[in-house]
Amino acid sequence: MLTPKTAAYGSWKSPITSALVVAKSITLYEARFDGEDIYWLEGRPQELGRLVVVRANAADGHARDVTPNPFNARARVHEYGGGSWTVADGDLYFSNFADGRLYRQTNNSSHPVPLTREPVVPERQWRFADSVIDSLRQRWIGVREDHTGDGEPINTIVAVDLHQPDRDAGRVLVGGHDFFAAPRLSPDGFWLIWLTWDHPNMPWNGTTLWLSKLDGAGNITEPRAVAGSVSESVFQPEWSPDGGAILFVSDRSGWWNLYRFDLTSRTSEPLAPMAAEFGVPLWRLGATTYACAGSDRIVCAYSKAGIGQLAVLDLKDGVLRPLETPFTEFSSVRVNGHRAVFRAGASNHPASIVTLDLISGTHRILKKETDLLDQPGSRITDYLSTVRSVEFPTTDGNTAYGLFYPPYNPDYVGLTDELPPLLVKCHGGPTASASSVLDLTTQIWTSRGIAVLDVNYGGSAGFGRVYRNRLHLNWGIVDVDDCINGAKFLVAEGLVDHNRIVIRGGSAGGYTTLAALTFRDFFHGGASYYGISDLAVLARETHKFESRYLDWLIGPYPQTQERYRERSPLYHFDQLSRPVIFFQGAEDAIVPPNQAEALVEALRRKDKPVGYFLFSGEQHGFRNAANIQRSLDAELQFYAIEVLKVGLTF
Repeated sequence: MLTPKTAAYGSWKSPITSALVVAKSITLYEARFDGEDIYWLEGRPQELGRLVVVRANAADGHARDVTPNPFNARARVHEYGGGSWTVADGDLYFSNFADGRLYRQTNNSSHPVPLTREPVVPERQWRFADSVIDSLRQRWIGVREDHTGDGEPINTIVAVDLHQPDRDAGRVLVGGHDFFAAPRLSPDGFWLIWLTWDHPNMPWNGTTLWLSKLDGAGNITEPRAVAGSVSESVFQPEWSPDGGAILFVSDRSGWWNLYRFDLTSRTSEPLAPMAAEFGVPLWRLGATTYACAGSDRIVCAYSKAGIGQLAVLDLKDGVLRPLETPFTEFSSVRVNGHRAVFRAGASNHPASIVTLDLISGTHRILKKETDLLDQPGSRITDYLSTVRSVEFPTTDGNTAYGLFYPPYNPDYVGLTDELPPLLVKCHGGPTASASSVLDLTTQIWTSRGIAVLDVNYGGSAGFGRVYRNRLHLNWGIVDVDDCINGAKFLVAEGLVDHNRIVIRGGSAGGYTTLAALTFRDFFHGGASYYGISDLAVLARETHKFESRYLDWLIGPYPQTQERYRERSPLYHFDQLSRPVIFFQGAEDAIVPPNQAEALVEALRRKDKPVGYFLFSGEQHGFRNAANIQRSLDAELQFYAIEVLKVGLTF
């Protein structure tokens, strides 16, 4: 082994590059069983972000694409999508991104057939998601978001007849609420459950779980609420295998825990109550964290202090038994017999589709988001920084959390008289959380000698409802405080250089980045990925799903418009004097480009260091590999020249 070279932090050469991040990398989403076969969804940057349904054959495990090019199995319900496809008895049902239509692709066929009619105006689509197949009545039941009219789109639960395709856009079964999710049929097909919520709530603030019997024609008869309220968040309702109970996750105790509603007694009871989160914010439809393994066991994922765990809950004795795996984050949990499938990852494991034998406890990885770590001769794993959870004191005597990645490169050590620079990451949402799954974009920084702190600021999910509620009316204050206090904690620990600290974030994290750089004199520069600069514009112009989110984060608009102005970086650009680089999608409906452009122009007028990249065809979050690579390279170079003053290599 060669003796490591001594070089300035931030100047180390690394094999982890932007090209490596996007080369042969994909994004894995939902997994499902259909009989013994396993399906999942892949996002492919190399195909301009196309989402492809993939099937792994039960007999030999061989995986092949199901949806042919150019079909894109992506739905934009709530703009964030999710639940765009389902499969039953070998037939695939999916929403196609280009036209919004629902398609059916029969077993062994390569030709999807439309089930709903084509929109008259391409931009005014019907969008379909989060579905089940009603085999008794031969229909698709799911959420429809109607964009064909003027004004706010209309959300409903609809049924689409499988025998008369291409005729209409479905028959409305349930309406009258702003949002719907998770329609689920009972095993006998005669009952339906679903979730609703209304403005100004988001689904993690308050949802209602409904139950109704279906008449002979399959219509809703007498819907009644069985759980939830404007102040109780219910997540992932499911039927018990025998149809005698409804399972769901609720945060009525202050934590998202599992519950069982008995249809005979009409009462609910908690299952394995504990200070842990069995649910997640419903940003994307179709999210699942648990599944029944027969009548007396539930395979479930939960998180404590930001770290995930998979377990089996025995309903006979109420004991929760953790399952041993190498992973720290789990999603899309499904079960078929003695096999479970889920998406999982860890700081040294890329996100993967994994199967687990519940009898032997052995797991098998079917697909990884990247296989670069496994290629012959690859030393990438030698350059990975190991994450550790940190807790630190913050404002008002509270504690906040983060994931810390120290700089690491086996070929280098830093200079003895210096400390490493620090990059503070702000996750989006803001009701989301920092991920513990391997992210090569984080390792780009650490392998070059730059420490990274991924902050779970107050308001983040995974730490209970009280922690989420810290951000109530305090967006732009609590999150900024926690990012600064996390960095100060690392400085006090002697781990980073207080003179070289930058901040970056996307979407809501981009707003936190801009607010920190504008209203506080702490960070030395930053990068905003489709971040918000004018909160009032966001309140007026954003899409339906988030159109009232700011009521909770800031206050009702326009009643509290002065508060919006006070916390909007755009109106205080005279306080912004640090270098900033902006990255923006030209077709972003969540944060329109004018948000970034107004602040960019303000900085240019002040003759301050600023960069701006506007990517055609991109929306909220970049999917094109070339654009992702260009953004990373530009951000590295911008910091090297304008902020850190080091010789970063690419």
